[in-house]
Amino acid sequence: MKIYSYTDLSKQEVEDLCLRQLEDDSDIQDRVKSILGTVKTKGDAALFDYARAFDQVELQRLYIDKEEIAAIAASIPDDARIAIDIAYNNIRTFHAAQAVKEAKIETIPGVTCWRESRPVERVGLYIPGGSAVLPSTFLMLGIPAVLAGCKEIVVCSPPQKDGKTNCFVAYVALKLGIERVYMIGGAQAIAAMAYGTETVPKTFKIFGPGNRYVTQAKQMVQSLAGTAIDMPAGPSEVLVLADETANPSYVASDLLAQAEHGADSQSILVATSREIITSILEELEVQLEKLPRKEVTARAIDNSYAVLVDSLQQGMEFSNVYAPEHLILATDHFEQLIPLISNAGSVFLGNLTPESAGDYASGTNHTLPTSGFAKAYSGVSLDSFVKKVTFQHISPQGLQNIGGTVEVLAEAEGLRAHRNAISIRLKKIV
Repeated sequence: MKIYSYTDLSKQEVEDLCLRQLEDDSDIQDRVKSILGTVKTKGDAALFDYARAFDQVELQRLYIDKEEIAAIAASIPDDARIAIDIAYNNIRTFHAAQAVKEAKIETIPGVTCWRESRPVERVGLYIPGGSAVLPSTFLMLGIPAVLAGCKEIVVCSPPQKDGKTNCFVAYVALKLGIERVYMIGGAQAIAAMAYGTETVPKTFKIFGPGNRYVTQAKQMVQSLAGTAIDMPAGPSEVLVLADETANPSYVASDLLAQAEHGADSQSILVATSREIITSILEELEVQLEKLPRKEVTARAIDNSYAVLVDSLQQGMEFSNVYAPEHLILATDHFEQLIPLISNAGSVFLGNLTPESAGDYASGTNHTLPTSGFAKAYSGVSLDSFVKKVTFQHISPQGLQNIGGTVEVLAEAEGLRAHRNAISIRLKKIV
């Protein structure tokens, strides 16, 4: 892992260092555009073809139904069932608290304005995976979708080698009341949910993380199909800010936990001394040797780096430029840093708060903005699944109070019909 000194870097060099690796995006864009077009024109037939080509699976149909879901879920081990139950309860509790009814506001006597939430009626959830499907992502997306009251929840996930899903995802579907899971992965799943096919319903908004093909597909259907998306969520990343109070073995485990997601993941270490960096990297090498996904994890570490800073405050300056998906403050002094955080998807405070807790069961959502998008996007929440509709009511007194203002402004903009809509009413109530 290469080590940089923050004080030796210019502002432009810092920004360049924080850029994610996107050199193959033009090639991916062309391939994804082809997939989207094929699914749009050929529908289900294209999905069967892509399952054969990409997943090496000969599907008999594109989904598993309620009966199959229940049968697969029945084989879940007891310890996994209990763990999912606990995670489900924590995530549900956290997201349910986000349902806040807003007060009606009288902006001027007789003029009342307010907002109410309405669910997005049909949403698409992409649950990434292949050899290992991720039930945690299903929980993170499915729970707020159900809480929001979405009328139809379309779930797509890559098929396993038997053309089905695993018992963990099936059990989550059972808990959420999902009666059909589509065995479709990659960009073709995004295309199916954006355009609709003979079998897959067209959705209004698509959620879920994935690889660069999935991310590219989501961004493209937003403009090509008019389908909303949660956020651009690509390869995962973590930034750990550590000082002398950090535990090197804890920090090393956090860096490796992120790196094992895939070779294109990034694990960034920012520390206040070279000694801290050295001790963490030594521990990282020891732990890496014991991991079953050693090769993939090592490639991600090679794609990562460490930054030496003079202070925690300087470390936060770098972090805000990088805008990490996950930010771990591995220090006993985290409280003083909280006000300095501008850009981060989710923050983990102190030496006993690993990112893994948020990934699975603490309650916060793990579907977060990556690639610097934390500068403008939030992670998934209950709000992601609803629309905020504004309302207003004007009484006779209110029309008299606000009418003249509207008439003057409409006249100034040369919009006479707008003015008349007020004037004609004022004449009636005078």
